[in-house]
Amino acid sequence: MTEKPRAADPGSTGSAPGGSAPAGQSSDEPRVVIRNNRKVRETEGSDTAAADAGTDAPAEGLVTDAEVVVDEIEVEATSVEGVTPAAPPVVDAPAEPVGAGAPALGAELEALRAELDERTRDVQRVSAEYANYRKRVDRDRGLVTEQATGAVLAALLPILDDLDRAREHGDLVGPFGTVAEQLTTALGKFGLTPFGEQGDPFDPTRHEAVAHQTSAEVTEPTCVQVMRRGYQIGERLLRPALVAVADPE
Repeated sequence: MTEKPRAADPGSTGSAPGGSAPAGQSSDEPRVVIRNNRKVRETEGSDTAAADAGTDAPAEGLVTDAEVVVDEIEVEATSVEGVTPAAPPVVDAPAEPVGAGAPALGAELEALRAELDERTRDVQRVSAEYANYRKRVDRDRGLVTEQATGAVLAALLPILDDLDRAREHGDLVGPFGTVAEQLTTALGKFGLTPFGEQGDPFDPTRHEAVAHQTSAEVTEPTCVQVMRRGYQIGERLLRPALVAVADPE
C-alpha cells in the first residue's frame, strides 16, 4: 500500500511555494547541493516529486549550477593537466667575489710580462745582429775598395820606378818634371805611400835584401843602398823595397 504524500511543512522546510529562502538563512548566501546518484523507486520518486514540486524547484536550479561549476572545475583541471610544463627559469650564476679572481689575474699578468721580456730580448738580439751585419758589410766594402784601388796602383808602380830612375839621372826637368810631380801627388791622394830610403833600419817584413855586407859604421842591420823603392796603401803592403843590407862587424 502506497503512502499518501504528506504536505510540506513551511516551517520545517523554510521554503515557500515560490521558492523563497528559509527563515533563518539569507537569500544571498550560496547553497551547496550534493548530488546523490543512488536510484530512487519510481513510485516514491513520483510521489515525492509531486509533493515537493513547489519547494524543490530552487534546489533543482542550484543543482544545475553546482553541476555547471563542477564541470568547469573538471575542465580547468583537465586543461592544467594537459599543459606542458614550462622550462625552468634561467638563473644567472652568482658573481664571483673580487678576491677569487685575483690569483688568475696575477698569473695572467705574469705570463704577459714573461712574454714581453722574451719579445724584448728577441728585438735586442735582432738589433745586435743587424748592427754587426752593418759593420761587417762596411768593413767588407772598405776592403773591396782598398783591394780595387791597390790593384790599380800596383799597375802604375813600374811607371813610378821609371820616374825615380829619371830623377836620379836628372832627366825630370821642365814640363816632364811637372807632370811627374802631379802624377805622384794624385796617387798620394789614394793613400799610396813610398818607403825605403838609404839608412833605414832593415825590416824583413817591408824590405827585401838582395845584397849583404858588413860595415863598422853601423850598429844594426841597415839599408845602405835602395835599388827599388817599396809602396804601401794605408797599412797594406803593395810591394817590398829592394835594398842592400850592411851588418855591424
